[in-house]
Amino acid sequence: MRIVTWNINSLRLRLPLLAELDRQLRPDVICLQETKVPDELFPAEALTELGYAHQVWRGMKSYNGVAILSRHPLSPVPDAPDWCERGDCRHAAASVAGEHGPVEIHNFYVPAGGDIPDVEENPKFAHKLAFVDQVTEWFQTHHRKRTVIVGDLNIAPLEHDVWSHKQLLKIVSHTPPETTRLNAWLDTGFVDAMRHFVPPTEKLYTWWSYRNRDWSASNRGRRLDHIWVTPDLQNVLHGMQVIREARNWTSPSDHVPVMLDLGA
Repeated sequence: MRIVTWNINSLRLRLPLLAELDRQLRPDVICLQETKVPDELFPAEALTELGYAHQVWRGMKSYNGVAILSRHPLSPVPDAPDWCERGDCRHAAASVAGEHGPVEIHNFYVPAGGDIPDVEENPKFAHKLAFVDQVTEWFQTHHRKRTVIVGDLNIAPLEHDVWSHKQLLKIVSHTPPETTRLNAWLDTGFVDAMRHFVPPTEKLYTWWSYRNRDWSASNRGRRLDHIWVTPDLQNVLHGMQVIREARNWTSPSDHVPVMLDLGA
């Protein structure tokens, strides 16, 4: 099973890029974040024509939005809460048939958190921390098997997940209140599948700011996009790839896709 996660930063705008991703990688499942399309305008027919007839999505106008697209039948996971009771379309979950049984996939778009890492001064940062706390508490009491968590988690937890650990310690996405919480969520019963293949001592990025014109040369990236698996899937991790060249596609997202191959 080949799974791709990608913050596409507007699905309708970047449908041609999704077609290019499909042409190059031929995933079984694509998980998208920041689709930015209300449910009634979701391009279901175009995605079916692309080969993904099975779809689960939650969307809203101009902001947020998540979708799971699959070549194989999907069964929505019914029991996930409305995080922080905001109805802001940041989570979709479904089971997909695998070779050895169903695989449950949770697709998250965690709040970015604004620019000021202070819960008193910045309500967006407070929302981000509360969101991760709620999700962590839920997974602590809802233990999963054969489960994958993917998405733009908007936190780069490790020293080499950012271009400069020292310079970014006070920058939202790499502050201790965020990284501590993300690691606590991971510890509810998951394995960092990307770091299974790339040691924590090596740089690993999935996002480069639009502000960096020569993003590749400066390489001031962050790993904001993640794939985690439950330990019962660790022995069937077959491969992982960050599709770095997608950052150079025409009118790209500032995030690039991440691909995982599972023998599941």
